[in-house]
Amino acid sequence: MRLAALLLAGLAAGCAGLEPTCPAGTQRATVAEAYFGRDVRGRAPVTDAEWQTFLDDTVTPAFPDGLTTVDGAGQWRGPDARILREASKVVTLVLPGASAEQARARVRPLEQVWTSRFQQDSVLTVYRSACVGF
Repeated sequence: MRLAALLLAGLAAGCAGLEPTCPAGTQRATVAEAYFGRDVRGRAPVTDAEWQTFLDDTVTPAFPDGLTTVDGAGQWRGPDARILREASKVVTLVLPGASAEQARARVRPLEQVWTSRFQQDSVLTVYRSACVGF
């Protein structure tokens, strides 16, 4: 019984890194979703005009092939256990043929500009594999 459990665990671990085959008419891509918080310490939140400037001068030149942005309303538990809420902007990028590592290398400069410009601690970015069709 123990041997069977170890064998199954080994098989599952070996399959964990395998990507499913994409259906006909689609291709493998990495999708990156970056969550840009709009609260700024010591001043009013990032304005729509400031967001548009960031989008125009930083995001669009880095991803000229396209992207999607939506408004978000995030929350998380702070160090003092209080629930904190913050408006955000979510940028979704679909990067056909890119690995998660390649996507991270392209998105990281956006995060750095945002955190520096608006005194943010971080930008939450989620990377996932997908099959996409255009």
